[in-house]
Amino acid sequence: MSRTTRRTMGVAVAGICAAALAAPALAAPTAGPDTSKAPGKTQFPIQILSFNDFHGNLEPPSGSSARILTSAGNVDAGGVEYLATHLKQARVGHANTVTVAAGDMVGASPLLSAAFHDEPTVEALNDLGLEATAVGNHEFDEGYKELQRLQSGGCLDDGAGANNQNSCPAGTFTGAKFQYLAANVIEKASGKTILPPYWVKKFNGAKIGFIGMTLKDTPSIVTAAGVAGLEFTDEVETANALVPVLKEQGVNAIVVLVHQGGTPPASTAYDYTCKGGGTLSADSPIIPIVKNLDPAIDMVISGHTHQPYVCAIPDSAGVPRLVTSASSFGRLYNDTEVTYDRRTSDIVRPTEADSVNNIVTRSVAPDAAATALITKYKELVKAIASKIIGTISADIVRAQNAAGESPLGDLIADAQLADPSVITGGQTPVVAFMNPGGIRTDLAYANSKYGEAPGAVTYEEAFNVQPFNNYLVSMNLTGQQIYDVLNQQRTGKNAGSAAKMLQVNKGLTYTWSTATQMVVDGTVAVNGTPVDKAASYRIVTNNFLSDGGDNFPAFQGGTGKYFGGLDIDAFANYLAKPENANYSPAPATRITVVP
Repeated sequence: MSRTTRRTMGVAVAGICAAALAAPALAAPTAGPDTSKAPGKTQFPIQILSFNDFHGNLEPPSGSSARILTSAGNVDAGGVEYLATHLKQARVGHANTVTVAAGDMVGASPLLSAAFHDEPTVEALNDLGLEATAVGNHEFDEGYKELQRLQSGGCLDDGAGANNQNSCPAGTFTGAKFQYLAANVIEKASGKTILPPYWVKKFNGAKIGFIGMTLKDTPSIVTAAGVAGLEFTDEVETANALVPVLKEQGVNAIVVLVHQGGTPPASTAYDYTCKGGGTLSADSPIIPIVKNLDPAIDMVISGHTHQPYVCAIPDSAGVPRLVTSASSFGRLYNDTEVTYDRRTSDIVRPTEADSVNNIVTRSVAPDAAATALITKYKELVKAIASKIIGTISADIVRAQNAAGESPLGDLIADAQLADPSVITGGQTPVVAFMNPGGIRTDLAYANSKYGEAPGAVTYEEAFNVQPFNNYLVSMNLTGQQIYDVLNQQRTGKNAGSAAKMLQVNKGLTYTWSTATQMVVDGTVAVNGTPVDKAASYRIVTNNFLSDGGDNFPAFQGGTGKYFGGLDIDAFANYLAKPENANYSPAPATRITVVP
């Protein structure tokens, strides 16, 4: 079987023999003999290096995304050139080492990677020695077929730069040398996983199995088109079903890579551990997963929440089990030292004392291969990235006020409403909704990366604000459905969270109550006229919300849906309009709040 065939074949998780499941567990590079223990010793050390939520951050991230909190304050961290160097240095002196990740390696990426369908990120991860990773929700941003292409290689026929994306700009793309794992992602038509469910690393005869999964709720946080035809199964049930499959192959040491996580206390330092009496938030989704996984699973490497922690959570037998997360954007990596015992063919379950998060400081020499890769793609992307599309008079921030409104959210909603691509049959939208989770960074006044004057906005800056390449969708909602949408912001699955407060256009106003967490009846108005709950209104949003994403099912009831252009194009075109030159943010007064 060819390398490409092995990497793209699906594997049924249940009802299939262990031998068939073993096929996707690709042969791993075998480390040399362990020299840290005298011959005849039954135990020897293995190093597990891990990170998560890289999101294509090849260059060092900027702003708050660049900082890591320490006991002495914030320090700048990240950048693949430095991550590669830190990992290489960490491996020194370790005869037995493996590097793995917990998903979201790509997606919501800066333009340097996204302009080329994240092929540069895959190449960079190949070079820094990543061996296996779970899929995350953002691996499905462009659909699972695209994820499979990133694994196996090949080029897209995308028009060589049309829509500001260009696959294989240098002519070829060979795919990931590391193994993507998708144990709980099933293609409904075949009943098989879209990628292998696990991967086995061999260390001079010893074996560790890595099961990789994304969160089961992935369909609610990605576009429906990206997961069409797929089923996402329960994380615990999936992993537990694979334990006997691995054991039949003589694999007793098992680690779960899962793209789901926890939340430590606010302002948590990078080296937060629970051993000093701290805990993850009780509602952290990772807790019930870790508690209910089979006791045969030795540790869990998590992600998704972009948080730093090293904690031990009791399993179903009450025995502490290590769970780690290394923040995001390549700012941290985790180093866990485990002990393999040949008598049991298993690792001794590691504790918090065996694991530490390390800062990817920029004080080390950058990795030459990573630097060369960045230089290559920076030249290739320059024509797209450096184009000045507009001007602003001040920073336009995504931070929300007490009512849940932000200046940048206002700007984006206005741009969506003004986009002519969503007008069909003479129906022009009068309301726009934007999810705050899709606004990834501020629009800064002072940014001279390409030598532009203060206030100039480049395409790259605009792209970094809205990096998902979502399509705009117009549709009809009744006035009642508009109320339903607004009430779903802080109720149901969104209860207690300000993170789901939708950003709205200039013509929409309303008031919500902190007492009820719902809209005050009668306050929703369009261009000053109260909304009639029985009337129909044309609205515009992105395809993510249109499909009910972020737990807004009311959008799914819209009628007459019509797909327009890309959200980033609407944003860029709006900034380019002469009337928006030197754009100044207006007071955020579209949403008001009362007790």
